Amino acid sequence: MWIWLLPALGAFFVYGIGQGLVKKWADDVPPAQFCFFLVVAKAVVNLGFFFFGGEHPPVFAPESMAFVKVGVLAYVLEGIGWILYFESVVYGPITIVGTLSAAYPAFTVLFARIFLGETLSNLQYTGVALLILGCIGLSYSPGGGKAKDNRWIVYASTALVLWGAAQTLVKYSYGLPNASEVSLSLLNTIGGALSLGTYALIKTRGRGLFQRFGQSFFPMGLMALGDLFVIIASKHGPISIVTPISGAYPLVTLAFAWIVLNERLNRTQSFSVVLVMIGMVLGPGF
Repeated sequence: MWIWLLPALGAFFVYGIGQGLVKKWADDVPPAQFCFFLVVAKAVVNLGFFFFGGEHPPVFAPESMAFVKVGVLAYVLEGIGWILYFESVVYGPITIVGTLSAAYPAFTVLFARIFLGETLSNLQYTGVALLILGCIGLSYSPGGGKAKDNRWIVYASTALVLWGAAQTLVKYSYGLPNASEVSLSLLNTIGGALSLGTYALIKTRGRGLFQRFGQSFFPMGLMALGDLFVIIASKHGPISIVTPISGAYPLVTLAFAWIVLNERLNRTQSFSVVLVMIGMVLGPGF
């Protein structure tokens, strides 16, 4: 269990701190710039792991092509999901968009059961459900404004489906010839560049991308490290649990906001903390 649980928990912590820093600096850094530096950070973290992470099968050998196609597709879909999420924030109320986005692990659990035949015990499903409900509660905050355009509903809903599909494809890719976590880290970078990188360049027209370097690169570096932890955890653990645990990072973000930004918990968030903690115990099946 610890082979996959430790990296899943690592993703849980670094995602949470990374999102806390994004929250701190979001007023100064536009989403397109975060997208650009996420691609840059992916390149630094993943290529470092690719070249120094140990032996791996040849990535672009003919027998590896099925793995390469599925891996790149997974991370292109993940990147498109992020793009749609950012666009939904523009058109929709951030309170609802942010809360809704916390439910994406539910699609991973559903897709893993349908397409991968992955099943958990009833107690584990209870833990996963508590994790997802807890994250939804943690992500809720009063206020947030009104919707500018109903297209946010399509954008946000599609993002959830794409994120769930991407995580399911990652797990599926490990069953293909020449699959390895080292090779998948490279495909993560390629998929991110094709989706997030293209979006950032189109959105900014290549202007001002390197402004506020520290505020952009550091939190995205933590997010890229979290992605790498999930890649490793997904190889050894059930994706139906890996995704809800790593996706429970709003708990860490909330702690970061409480300590660093002096934000206080409301009743819903306090109750949600309890749900997440119980889910963290029940989900892995201790």
